[in-house]
Amino acid sequence: MHCPCLSAPRRLPRLCGLLAVALWPAVSRASLLPPELEEKMADFLGVAVLVIVPVIFIALFWIVHVMPEKIAAKRHHPQKDAIHTLCLLSLFFGGLLWPIAWLWAYTKPVGYKAAYGTDRHEDYYRQAGAALGPDAIVDEHVAQLGAELDMMAAKGALPTDLESLRSQIAQMSARHADAATGA
Repeated sequence: MHCPCLSAPRRLPRLCGLLAVALWPAVSRASLLPPELEEKMADFLGVAVLVIVPVIFIALFWIVHVMPEKIAAKRHHPQKDAIHTLCLLSLFFGGLLWPIAWLWAYTKPVGYKAAYGTDRHEDYYRQAGAALGPDAIVDEHVAQLGAELDMMAAKGALPTDLESLRSQIAQMSARHADAATGA
């Protein structure tokens, strides 16, 4: 049976339209941009890929590999210098040691307090001593700081600055005790 939708009068405009599009003289382009702008964009992308992306990658690599050291310093880890060394070694070994440094920065060494009398880095005591003024009030924190320094001195020799901080805290505690008994 003959289909009425395929009749010749209806097909003729479609065929003419397709023929006109096929024979239309037009310039075809792969881009919508003018060639000059396309060339400038290609130059910019080339510079970005060859210069900017590697610099950003190296900076991010450095930042990630220094993070365990910053975490150890913030947490007053007693072995922060060793963690710092491991972070630097990790840079040279392509990041293979970085997970170990990360885990180490978040842990406290088990036998460190038993061996050295503290579980904090010496910088913690230096910062706490710098925060103490000559008229500082003896509170629990200062008393605990003095007790930890006494324990460290009992385990071995203290650096001279920590020894002077220890004597300063002892003098403050003695003045505080004298003021408490005299009142």
